[in-house]
Amino acid sequence: MTSVASQPAPGAAAPGEAGEAFEELCRVMDRLRTGCPWDRVQTHETLKPYLLEETYEVLHAMDAGDVAAHREELGDLLFQVVFHARVASEQEDGFNAAEVCRGIRDKLVRRHPHVFGADAAREGMHPTTAAGVLNKWEQLKRAERGGASILSGVPPALPALLRAQRVGEKAARVGFDWKDAHQVIAKVREELAELEQAMAAGVADEVRHELGDLLFATVQLARLLQQSAEDALRLTIERFTRRFMFMEDALRSQGRTPEQCTMDELNALWDRAKAAERAAKA
Repeated sequence: MTSVASQPAPGAAAPGEAGEAFEELCRVMDRLRTGCPWDRVQTHETLKPYLLEETYEVLHAMDAGDVAAHREELGDLLFQVVFHARVASEQEDGFNAAEVCRGIRDKLVRRHPHVFGADAAREGMHPTTAAGVLNKWEQLKRAERGGASILSGVPPALPALLRAQRVGEKAARVGFDWKDAHQVIAKVREELAELEQAMAAGVADEVRHELGDLLFATVQLARLLQQSAEDALRLTIERFTRRFMFMEDALRSQGRTPEQCTMDELNALWDRAKAAERAAKA
C-alpha cells in the first residue's frame, strides 16, 4: 500500500489525534445503538432525512460565516456518516466505519497519481493545473467503471439545480460546451422566447418542457460565470425571506397584515426592506 505520510499542515490535528477522536465517536455510536431506544430502531431509510438536513445546515453555517456553527454542523454531518456505517455493520453483507475510511482513502490515492504515484515528483508526468487534474480524475473514474458514460457519475438524487450544473461540467470536460457566458445568454434568450411561444399555445406539456430548457440554460450560465446556481438561488431565497419578514414586521406594528394591503403598498414596503439592508451594510 502506498504511504501517504506527510508533515501535518499548520492547524491540522496532531499525528494520531484525528484517529483517536474518530474512534471515540464510533464508540459513542456503539453505546447509543445498544442503549438508546430511538437510536436502536433507526434504519438507513429513516436516517435519510437527517443526512440531507445536516448537509444543508453545514451550508447554512458556511454562508453565515459562523466558524463555531460550521465546526458543530460538520460534526453533526460526520455523526450521520458514522451512524449509517454502524447500521450497515449489522447487516450480513454490510461494512463498518473503518472500511468507509479505507475506501475513500484508497480512492483518493488511486485518483491522485500526481501526488501519490511513483512519478509524482517527475516534471511533465502529471497535470499541473486544477482543470488538468479534473480531466485526469474523470479519465481514471471512467476507466474504473469500465468506460461508462461520463454523465453516469452524477447522482440522480441531487437537487435539480446542482445536478444540472454537474451534468454541464462533465459535458464541458470533453469539449461539449459554449465558448463563453455571452453565448449562454443568447441561449437563455432563445429559451425564454420558446417558453413564451409555448405559453401562447397553452399546451401544458410544452410549457413544462420549455421552462425546463430555460432553467437548464440559466444554470449553465451560472457555471460559465463560475458561480454555483444552487448557492445563488439559496441566497436569493434567504434575501427574499428577510425582506418579506421585514414587511410583515412593519405591518404588524401598524396592526395590519399583508392581505389588507394593495400591491403598491407592498412594493413600497419591499423597497424599504431593500434600503434597510443597504444601510446595514454601509
